[in-house]
Amino acid sequence: MKILLVDDHAMVRQGCAALLRAVLPEVQLSEACDGEQALDECQRDIPSLVIMDIGLPGISGLETTRRLRQRLPQLRVLFFSMHDELTLVRQALDAGAAGYITKGASPQVLIDAVRRVLSGHAYIEQPLATELARNPVHGGSPDPRLQGMTQREFEIFVMLARGTPARQIAEQLCISGKTVSNYLTLLKSKLQVGSHAELVHLAIDTGVLRVGERRMVQA
Repeated sequence: MKILLVDDHAMVRQGCAALLRAVLPEVQLSEACDGEQALDECQRDIPSLVIMDIGLPGISGLETTRRLRQRLPQLRVLFFSMHDELTLVRQALDAGAAGYITKGASPQVLIDAVRRVLSGHAYIEQPLATELARNPVHGGSPDPRLQGMTQREFEIFVMLARGTPARQIAEQLCISGKTVSNYLTLLKSKLQVGSHAELVHLAIDTGVLRVGERRMVQA
């Protein structure tokens, strides 16, 4: 398994490489400092995953991704960017990216994103995913069933719908497991659903969750 790191800052590439080698020692890593070099690297040896910056010199990360995906439709691309504007996130997804995280994310988020995208799923950093769901890509207003929710309620709703275990939600949001349970009870009442399964169906129905995106929860 090979991962290509594409970033014009050597320190960023070296930091990512060190982290990935420590956690995924079986991975072969290569680097590129711009879009042209990334295209050449992928032409010589197709990687399993490309971790791509947006702000590259010359060809942008977005255009590089478009070209790579045209040549190699099966290629998985994860954007790792300093930018958190929703417009750029949407452009990255439209270019064919399977994931998007920011450089302000924790190392664990990067590892989770890499594993998720390598396994064939999409991964968008949680705050960005929440904002994307609340602000539909193609315009229009959020589903009225979701408009009465607070930011925190919506965040937990998205995580629960995706199959994130309550214990993990508590750890990520720095709240107690009991608080997560309380939120679940509140959400069921507010959204007028009687079970976790109905909550998931509502998430799919409102466009918050795509079919096949929910992960299997370990018992």
